[in-house]
Amino acid sequence: MAKSGLGREPDSSAAVTVLSRAVELDSESRYQPALVCYQEGIDLLLQVLRGTKDPAKRCSLREKISGYMDRAENIKKYLDQVKEDGKYHKQIKIEENATGFSYESLFQEYLNETVTEVWIEDPYIRQTHQLYNFLRFCEMLIKRPCKVKTIHLLTSLDEGIGNMQQSSGLKEIKESLRNHGVLLEVEYSSSIHDREIRFNNGWMIKIGRGLDYFKKPQGRFSLGYCDFDLRPCHETTVDIFHTTHTKKI
Repeated sequence: MAKSGLGREPDSSAAVTVLSRAVELDSESRYQPALVCYQEGIDLLLQVLRGTKDPAKRCSLREKISGYMDRAENIKKYLDQVKEDGKYHKQIKIEENATGFSYESLFQEYLNETVTEVWIEDPYIRQTHQLYNFLRFCEMLIKRPCKVKTIHLLTSLDEGIGNMQQSSGLKEIKESLRNHGVLLEVEYSSSIHDREIRFNNGWMIKIGRGLDYFKKPQGRFSLGYCDFDLRPCHETTVDIFHTTHTKKI
């Protein structure tokens, strides 16, 4: 007799892998990524359930799904309360030469359709590669599910020979963003030192090196030149907070 249910469904192995990772993260008190894995794993199990005809296996799947849903809901309530209390803090240490830390990988779990306004405070958006970093960050905001309408940049003014490059580069980025319906407001300060990114959904990210934590690629045709997940990083620390209200920098 042909087998049916969890044992032979191709999605079941994917569900087991994702949910095992969720449990591991949960046990390490890494609740935010654990919640994401629980939600993804539950969706995969639901797909398996829809393709399972055996009543006993369907009952077993429903019990497992219910258990995972209860745990995910408890984590969500806990995180919501921690965020409301302004006590959420997650720290990521990026080691020297580490890879896998593109802007998408770092920021994607904090961006959603509620993000319409972004504030960036970074004193070093001046040199060519730093302008490209900022451009890549803006591209991510355009591609993500968020609906960004305004980006505020506070940086320092390059008073040397690079002044025209900084000015023309930011002007071109501003015009390009306008074509996508996004307003870029640029302000300059001679006294800023902090590096901080805020989203109006309450998330705040502080990166020790700002957006400029990638190393120079070995060449124009080397891995990591285009894909920043493959680009080695400088050592830095990322601190992530959540505040009930995000105010303008």
